[in-house]
Amino acid sequence: QVQLVESGGGLVQAGGSLRLSCAASGSILRINSMGWYRQAPGKQRELVATITNGGSTNYADSVKGRFTISRDNARNTVYLQMNSLKAEDTAVYYCNAEIAAGIVLPTQSYWGQGTQVTVSS
Repeated sequence: QVQLVESGGGLVQAGGSLRLSCAASGSILRINSMGWYRQAPGKQRELVATITNGGSTNYADSVKGRFTISRDNARNTVYLQMNSLKAEDTAVYYCNAEIAAGIVLPTQSYWGQGTQVTVSS
């Protein structure tokens, strides 16, 4: 079973920075893509950023120019560098990965437990 563990969340003042990390472990043949999603109270989960195994990135309009997603394939880890944080960035951030566990097995989506990011104004 694949497991994703997030870290790096916390409380920060508006304008500050945080870096989130997500490490994947378990039976992993290949990670096709990884990403970050977030969910604020009373709102639906939304995409923040994704990165493919080819390095192609995608960002929500609300975080472009402020957040940077990157990955370390050797460590099966994805990062989210968050700069110029705003109060509206407050949410639980979830790591996601599209992983092939075996050569003939289909790619499946896995989720972490989430890490709280709180930005005070």
